[in-house]
Amino acid sequence: MAKTPLKVAVVGMGGIGHTHARAYKANDLAQLVCVCDWVKEKADEAAEKFEVPAFYSLKDVLAAHPELDIIDVTTGGYENGSWHYEPVMQALDAGKHVLTEKPISNDIFEAREMVRFATEKDLYLGCNLNHYFSGPADKARQLMADDKIGEQIYSLTKVGFNGSTVNPSNIDPKSRWQMPYSHAKAFLTHPFSVMRHFSGDISHVQAFMDKPGARRQSSDLMLSIQSVHVRFQNGCVGYLLSQRGDAHFGLGGWWSFELAGTKGTFCIENCVEKLTYWEMGQEPQITDTGITDFDATFPIRINAFLEDVSNGVPKEYLRASGRDALATMEYIFAAIDSYESGGELVKPNALPPIHGAVGYVK
Repeated sequence: MAKTPLKVAVVGMGGIGHTHARAYKANDLAQLVCVCDWVKEKADEAAEKFEVPAFYSLKDVLAAHPELDIIDVTTGGYENGSWHYEPVMQALDAGKHVLTEKPISNDIFEAREMVRFATEKDLYLGCNLNHYFSGPADKARQLMADDKIGEQIYSLTKVGFNGSTVNPSNIDPKSRWQMPYSHAKAFLTHPFSVMRHFSGDISHVQAFMDKPGARRQSSDLMLSIQSVHVRFQNGCVGYLLSQRGDAHFGLGGWWSFELAGTKGTFCIENCVEKLTYWEMGQEPQITDTGITDFDATFPIRINAFLEDVSNGVPKEYLRASGRDALATMEYIFAAIDSYESGGELVKPNALPPIHGAVGYVK
């Protein structure tokens, strides 16, 4: 029997908000009820495009549509996350499930409180950690399930923006990126989410950060280069390199993740495009999806959230949960602490426990 579509409102109608709204409009598990943005022109434009009513505050959305199941928060702000806390908390307080864009917040204390409050309210809180919702990631998970990797030895991750800044450029001092850790907070969420997805929780972090001379000459405050060494709880070691258009990546393209074990190794290139698997003593096996558009991850990730909510999965099994997003921010803040202490080894803050519901009866 077909499930009743979940009623959804999207809050924050920038480019990502439009991407989310398109995914809901195309999904039979969802009904896009309305859109919202405090900038009237943005809300009105989106409303016309998606043929739904426009609102200019979440308070008005909740008052007009108490039947809503999900509030999707795609606002941005400083470091792409400073405008998430208020609408997420408001939606949870109203008893609505929430999907929010990454990072869950640029403030670690806000991030912790959002996860805590969702647990208190017994609501789903998901985050758009969409980099492992792809064909190559599916293939990688199958290799691991088939014991084709074995005991994990190392992971290598490169994620960033291709390009090279040759000359200093004029910097807007009011830009949302003019903070030292803006790239780290806004962007390292994705690679850390992938590393943790395949290798589990990280126990130790060591980081170095910098920026090239061209950024220094232009008085750019952003630390655009991150070099992060980690150890996972399972004993695997990992390395993450990210840069924001300061150089051009070589092998693997703008996005690559390689995981090696005692039985085999896989490498995903450009997120959605390609997976290569090396088995001991065998020729490499290459899976090329033919997909080059990274935006293909959004409808897959959003469909997963709709499926989980529709099926009423236990909160601890929610894919790309708020707790998962919090983990990435704990690692980012541990990396910042390590950098500020000259490269000292840092243990990330412990995540809130998962108690589970299996076998438990009230």
